[in-house]
Amino acid sequence: MSQVKDITAIHQNDQSRKILASVQNSLLTSLTYLVLLLFLFPLMWMIIAGFKTEAQAFSTPPTFFFTPTLENFQTAFSTYTPFLKNSILIVGGSTLLAFILGVPAGFAMALYPGARTKGTLLWMLSTKMMPPVGVIVPLFLIFRDAKLLDTHLGLILMFTTINLPLVVWMVHSYISEIPFGIFEAAKVDGASMLQEFFQVAMPLALPGIASTALLCVIFAWNEVFFALNLTSSDASPLSVFISSFKTSEGLFWAKMSAAATLTIAPVMIFGWFAQKQLIRGLTFGAVK
Repeated sequence: MSQVKDITAIHQNDQSRKILASVQNSLLTSLTYLVLLLFLFPLMWMIIAGFKTEAQAFSTPPTFFFTPTLENFQTAFSTYTPFLKNSILIVGGSTLLAFILGVPAGFAMALYPGARTKGTLLWMLSTKMMPPVGVIVPLFLIFRDAKLLDTHLGLILMFTTINLPLVVWMVHSYISEIPFGIFEAAKVDGASMLQEFFQVAMPLALPGIASTALLCVIFAWNEVFFALNLTSSDASPLSVFISSFKTSEGLFWAKMSAAATLTIAPVMIFGWFAQKQLIRGLTFGAVK
């Protein structure tokens, strides 16, 4: 009888643990959806506001039931194309230039570190902590004297300097995760430094490099402070396009929401299709 009681008690304990685990999983899932809702709520509110009239967008309390209109999107799209072209040119150019400069630097710092390598990496990282407003005046004067204001080349150089520390740090960390014995074996086989770089390091670190490129594209696409202060019309990207609906006549909230939706749509679609590569790259080397 005692054995039966023990078996029954063990069974009950197992059932209790399963119920507790199920409750915990349900609570965790609910919390995850709640956090997701909090993050997505401003985005959804902005998209919905783009389908309202200006009066409905400014109404207090908010208008939840309304007849959607495409007028705001039509107005925003009428001036959308030039800004889109500028964004593609500037983002693509700055990402390419950041990779041309940053990938070899990260490779050299990972495989051939010097006495000042750590200090250089920390210095590069510290530039990301500097408030942009603290350097905008000297940068504006430099760009003015160099005739780079409101030019594609000016913003390409500016965005390159913004993303260059990110490229160097991430490439350095990805290549550092590759076992050093692989490079030693390549040297034994007579590989040169360029062959180590192109035929060994790049293929092995490709997932990480791809995720770095995606992050550079996202950061450059979303940069607004320098774009707003260093351009006026000819080279303005989409981040400046949004602010064009704040005029002396007032703030056109519905049209601005439509413009913001059109601005984030390309990078969101691009990120959605590339999410597997992004996650794979960000977790590169985390599990061995």
